[in-house]
Amino acid sequence: MKKMNPVVHFEMPAEDRKRMADFYNHVFGWQTQMLGEEMGDYVLVTTSETDENRRPKDAGMINGGFYPRNENSAPHPSLVIAVEDIQQSIKDIEKAGGKILGEPMEIPGYGMYVSFIDTENNRVSMMQPSMEWTQ
Repeated sequence: MKKMNPVVHFEMPAEDRKRMADFYNHVFGWQTQMLGEEMGDYVLVTTSETDENRRPKDAGMINGGFYPRNENSAPHPSLVIAVEDIQQSIKDIEKAGGKILGEPMEIPGYGMYVSFIDTENNRVSMMQPSMEWTQ
């Protein structure tokens, strides 16, 4: 039986970072961290209490982020799946009929990341977590 890879992160587009942050903070109590241009103006979102490695303390909880909505971004929410070997997972996705979107990129402090389109035309992402994130 193949090892299950968990969903570890969610992502959604946002047109206005501040408006989005205010909405989710006021409605759900989420905390946000605005990253700069060097990180694509991404906004990290904490939805549950985290440990010293920025991982949720409670089993089954995930945190997420918002990316700028533009003509090149996915127009809908997406999930991020943790994998042990991103290169092998790329091969597995392609063999199973999926399509990789670009090349894997390093997200400092988190790991290697790449998005793909599954057989149902859903945009999903995967990450091979770095050692500092998994410890």
